[in-house]
Amino acid sequence: MDIHAMVVDDSGIMRKMVMRALNETKLATFVFTEAVDGADALTKFDPAKIQMMFVDWNMPNMSGIELVRALRNERSSKVPIVMITTEGTMGKVEEAMDQCAVNGYVIKPFTAEVLTKKIQPVIDQMAQGQKKSGGFFGRLAAKLS
Repeated sequence: MDIHAMVVDDSGIMRKMVMRALNETKLATFVFTEAVDGADALTKFDPAKIQMMFVDWNMPNMSGIELVRALRNERSSKVPIVMITTEGTMGKVEEAMDQCAVNGYVIKPFTAEVLTKKIQPVIDQMAQGQKKSGGFFGRLAAKLS
């Protein structure tokens, strides 16, 4: 399964670490778009292109949680969003999961194994959605018709 994912983090090193760890999971073939904060992500976000997002919480200009709220309220409530953050308190996890409907939550630092465990259910849901919508061949047929 191919997934076009956006990785949003103000640290270039962390974006590279997330992308490398995602590739190490072997759960999908990832194609990445990078954004340096929530505001940058909003300008780069295309709901027809981006299939999944990995978002840090603490960033300048627009935090990750503000980005999630904007996306959920505006254009793409269905795009799976996984928070990857140092914010590990129960209050923050509950805010992200319950109030903002993120699909997964990973606390830094993490390993590829932890990432695999946390995002496997999200990718499984995406795969189920593709099956229901006809998957790759169904989308191809729709484009050709």
